[in-house]
Amino acid sequence: MPAVNGLFVPFLDGSSVQRWDSDERCEEEIRNFAPGDVEGWRAMNDVLRRLRDALRPAGDGDLWIGEPPTREQIDERLGRDEQSKRVLFDWSMAEFVEYFLRDERLQAAYLGQGVIGTNASPFDAGTASIRFHHSSGRLGGTPGMWGYVEGGMGMISFYFCDAAREAGAVVAAGVPVARMVPGEGVMLEGGELIAAGVVISNADPRQTLRLLGDAADPAWRERVQQIPMEGCTVKLNVLLRELPNFTARPGTDQPHHYGQVNTPLSKTEWKAAFSAAQRGELPQHLWCELYFQSVHDPAVATGGRHTMSVFAQYVPYKFARGTWDERRAEVRKLALASVGRFSSNIDSAVIDSQVLGPPDIERKVGLTGGHIFQGECLPPYMWSKRLPARTPMPGVHLCGACTHPGGSVIGINGRNAAAAVLRDTEQVEFGRQRRDS
Repeated sequence: MPAVNGLFVPFLDGSSVQRWDSDERCEEEIRNFAPGDVEGWRAMNDVLRRLRDALRPAGDGDLWIGEPPTREQIDERLGRDEQSKRVLFDWSMAEFVEYFLRDERLQAAYLGQGVIGTNASPFDAGTASIRFHHSSGRLGGTPGMWGYVEGGMGMISFYFCDAAREAGAVVAAGVPVARMVPGEGVMLEGGELIAAGVVISNADPRQTLRLLGDAADPAWRERVQQIPMEGCTVKLNVLLRELPNFTARPGTDQPHHYGQVNTPLSKTEWKAAFSAAQRGELPQHLWCELYFQSVHDPAVATGGRHTMSVFAQYVPYKFARGTWDERRAEVRKLALASVGRFSSNIDSAVIDSQVLGPPDIERKVGLTGGHIFQGECLPPYMWSKRLPARTPMPGVHLCGACTHPGGSVIGINGRNAAAAVLRDTEQVEFGRQRRDS
């Protein structure tokens, strides 16, 4: 289900802006909100369009598919487009928005899009590329579109499982793996060896290293250990009596509830929040991105209730004082208060909530450091500098977000891994045929 109505950003002064998924409606919104920025807004969107069309054309030639491209290959695609190169390799998100926009509120409305899941400040070099990364795809032919999965995101795993079984795969869940044996298979904790010439790991590279043990290639091990992999985000799953009533655009069933909502921070608050988390402390306010799956899929909440997913940063992986279990209630209060700055009914609307910090994500999902993208997606760790699907260990492949083209639920990482396995298998079969002849 496409997520319609784009992104809504309310402000403490009572103003707000809705970045609709329609260019015409969005331009009208910008004209009313910050009339002096219409041309800059067009130019800012145009550079993202040029990047998308150059690197990820709708037809053949998508550089996200296949082997990771080198800097030289990317430069060849971009030609003399210096703005595109700055967005992709150099600019911070703050530099990006300040280059094109003048209105401080409109700049603030975009800053969070440059640090989603990234342990960096929007004032750090390279964060503008995060903005492009999360708007580089297409859904249903619409550039930059994303969507909801009926039944919740977890259903994707079940769909893959069903497809695999239909293709003849045997799926075993809840069977702990003790180690991987390159070229032979995987050893279960119970001592049984599952024989397989090819092993594809969706675990993050640090977990894969652990499973490989001494069988890991030393150079590959060193490369993996250099990847920053410490999360800075907290996730709240919230059950609501009613949707938030945002004071800038009142109502509990409004168009903005059908897209996503950002609760912004000022530039000063962004800097202070990042600095606090780096010291192992909580900031005064969190930047929050909100989603309401229940408005698209009522089956996820019954009796007129609603779900609210809160994705917020920055929080420390490890507190300077106390533990996550000791401070979880404090984090919950901070996150909901950060939303409540812009909404009049959060206190009365919340029925229950689950709080997952980086260590919780690490423990529950197995992501090292609780990093949702299996490692940073900043330019020094992308494209040919990101891990390819194929590893130096015989028959061992990766298919997770740690590989090219990076994080997000896009499916290309798995496609690239499958293609690499097929190519390797074909080469092995071709070699056998030559020997037999």
